Amino acid sequence: MTSPKSLSDMRVRDLMTGEVTTLKRNDKLSIADDIMQLGRIRHLPVVDDADETKVVGLITQRDLFRGSLACSLGIGPAEQRKLLGKVEVKEVMTSTVVTTTPGAPLREAAQLMNTRKLGCLPVVEGGKLVGILTEGDFVALAARG
Repeated sequence: MTSPKSLSDMRVRDLMTGEVTTLKRNDKLSIADDIMQLGRIRHLPVVDDADETKVVGLITQRDLFRGSLACSLGIGPAEQRKLLGKVEVKEVMTSTVVTTTPGAPLREAAQLMNTRKLGCLPVVEGGKLVGILTEGDFVALAARG
């Protein structure tokens, strides 16, 4: 039986989620909203239409809230849903995405997320999306003790 790794020995690959749900630039915000609600997901990498492993953006719940500001303007759920169906992901996504690699020290990734106030880091290897590291992954790690 192997002993658990200490945080200083852990790499991003030891904690990241390898199965990543993604969006494409031209997807509608209504799709992003559905995925986030059904999957309880707060961060969705946006991939290139031609190369679904190349990260071109990131959409977060915060972006979605900004894109659906209509709710604070008194627009009801049906109208809000209709509005989300008209807005494309590329219109609200963050285009400059900070990423990490699977072999990066976990401590460095945590420091980067903390310093830059990031909720996640897409994990990229050889220009291809291979996973995602989120705040939730760190909470799960802490819960394991």
